[in-house]
Amino acid sequence: MNKRQLQSSQTKKRVADSARALFVQKGYAATSIEDIVNATGSSKGNIYYHFKSKEGLFLYLIDEWERDWNEKWKEKEPHFKTVKDKLYGFAEHMVVEDLNHPLTKAANEFFNKEEKEHDIEERIHTLMASHIEFNKNLIQQGIDSGELSNHKDTHGLALIFEGLFIGLSQVSSQSSMPAALELYKQAIEVFLYGISASMQNGAKL
Repeated sequence: MNKRQLQSSQTKKRVADSARALFVQKGYAATSIEDIVNATGSSKGNIYYHFKSKEGLFLYLIDEWERDWNEKWKEKEPHFKTVKDKLYGFAEHMVVEDLNHPLTKAANEFFNKEEKEHDIEERIHTLMASHIEFNKNLIQQGIDSGELSNHKDTHGLALIFEGLFIGLSQVSSQSSMPAALELYKQAIEVFLYGISASMQNGAKL
């Protein structure tokens, strides 16, 4: 990396770090490009050069969050002996790394925003597709190990699993960590065993 590239990388990091602090403090909608300009000393043109838009800047921060989430999960995953243990560990990881993340409130604003540029919609779609693939691989591991029944539509199950946790993140956003963790664990039990009396199969419910 030459000197010019290094300076560009440092500027990009400085803008991203300052913007993150503003989004955490003020939320997504209330943070303007002008706020970021004032906080960083960078020009509006320089910010657009690195990120194209406020939406692009926020997605950059989401991508950083995603990478950090995945790295921490990879450290935890080998400690779970079974896929069912992984599912409960996943629920805890979601509460700790998502529900209580400083950017969670701003992210909820961002993803619920109705109007988005086409390229931003595409990036969100790609992000969601990676979540679905992660879920699908986790479910397939359970099927391959014999812990889960051989369901033909693993993609459908992966979608249901994702929708379950998206909904939980909304309804438990104001809950304490212990309460949220208990709710997420109950969701895993329902996903695994259902609530029908004829489908208990040793479930705790």
